[in-house]
Amino acid sequence: MPTMVSRGRGRRTINEINMVPFIDVMLVLLIIFMVTAPLITPSVVDLPTVGKGKKPPEQVIEVIVGKDDTLSLKIDGNTQRIKLGELAANVKRAQDGLGKDGSSAVIISADKNVKYETVVRVMDTLQKAGAQRVGLSVQVVN
Repeated sequence: MPTMVSRGRGRRTINEINMVPFIDVMLVLLIIFMVTAPLITPSVVDLPTVGKGKKPPEQVIEVIVGKDDTLSLKIDGNTQRIKLGELAANVKRAQDGLGKDGSSAVIISADKNVKYETVVRVMDTLQKAGAQRVGLSVQVVN
């Protein structure tokens, strides 16, 4: 609310915000926060324990995607180059030969410069081939 100040002959209005009440409120809030902060105890998060997981598959089919979008299929240490159209048939044949139930794991190892679109196409092809367990290989950072 403007205040009227009289100096000399004329009266004029002061159009400034009075900051004193604002500063008083902020200082009171600061004191309240300083008093209550030590009273707040940090909560403890109980993390679940990890049980023993399933045994990893002994034989893994690895699909390697190269820099230039070339595909290689690695089974028992033997690597062969294949095309995307041949991937489904080769994986199906390898799963039938390796696992008794046809559910051996398939791991996709892709170069870091490969387009994500290529990896998705490989995953789609594996899904159409009926691969149940498909994973992505990660590089361990030392």
